[in-house]
Amino acid sequence: MAKLNPYLNFDGKAEEAFTFYKSIFGGEFRGEIYKMGNAPGTENLSDEEKNRVMHIALPIGGDLLMASDIVPSFGQKLNVGNNNYVSIFPESREEADRLFKGLSEGGNIEMPLEDQFWGDYFGSFQDKYGVHWMINYNEEYTN
Repeated sequence: MAKLNPYLNFDGKAEEAFTFYKSIFGGEFRGEIYKMGNAPGTENLSDEEKNRVMHIALPIGGDLLMASDIVPSFGQKLNVGNNNYVSIFPESREEADRLFKGLSEGGNIEMPLEDQFWGDYFGSFQDKYGVHWMINYNEEYTN
């Protein structure tokens, strides 16, 4: 079966955001942080755009969270919206609390992390980088 991994786009904040995510989830980046200026055909980019992230990946559990920055001079524009969420299924209530508290700091909470009518411990928010997250714990999912 194919594996799905979330891929995020940022407007010059990919490295900063992923350094923040690494501080919450732990681990090490997979491979190096590839910069736009290292790719062929980018010689005419500004120094700022050359320093933007072409690709970054952070392993989380058995998955990869990946991202890049847009390049405005290539005509790319970032549209932050609520059409994508990264949904996390932690292994304990305590881990759910830690992830929710850490990732939502400086962001906007949509639904506080609490027991829901469907039986899960759930909350959702937009982090300070505009990324939408869902934290969903149910003891049955971890068995």
